[in-house]
Amino acid sequence: MVLVFNRWDIEGIQVSDPGLKKYINLEPRVVPHSGGRAAKFRFRKSNVFIIERLMNRLMNTGHKAKKHKITSGHLTGKGETVFNIMEQTLEQIEKKTKENPIAVVVKAIENAAPREEIVTIEYGGARYPKAVEVAPQRRVDQALKLITQTAYQKAFNSKKSIVNALVDELLAAYNNSTQSGAIAKKLENERQADSSR
Repeated sequence: MVLVFNRWDIEGIQVSDPGLKKYINLEPRVVPHSGGRAAKFRFRKSNVFIIERLMNRLMNTGHKAKKHKITSGHLTGKGETVFNIMEQTLEQIEKKTKENPIAVVVKAIENAAPREEIVTIEYGGARYPKAVEVAPQRRVDQALKLITQTAYQKAFNSKKSIVNALVDELLAAYNNSTQSGAIAKKLENERQADSSR
């Protein structure tokens, strides 16, 4: 049996959101590192183990406000640094919840995945917001982005380490709490989409 990080079993972990089942891969890896095999092909990233996708996102979280010019020191694209961050994060989640940390991460991603968002339509020189449903793969992408960006923003220029910030963010998303930046952003987007129907 293959254990994630040679420690955690994924037996019995289910994705409860039917729309995301095909897009959250739970095929375990001892070392979650596929060396970018899926990078060249469209939609192939859904075949990458979900913990590895979270690790890849941690290496480069993307722009947020004006902070994208400065890195927090961890945001360097170094695989080994992210490997250690992820392992420590899973350890702490297991300590705090007494549950399988992989199941906690999967549930957090499911909870943080937005269902609706707004696109702008230009019609006759005027711009109108229009609510659209989010594609399943984009839902997972957005959840990973929002979770990692919020964690790094909380760790940046503060005494809080990235591991603690990521643990807090994942646990808040797991509990569907608005303390999570990802959940707060998701609810805000869905509210805006609802008002522009």
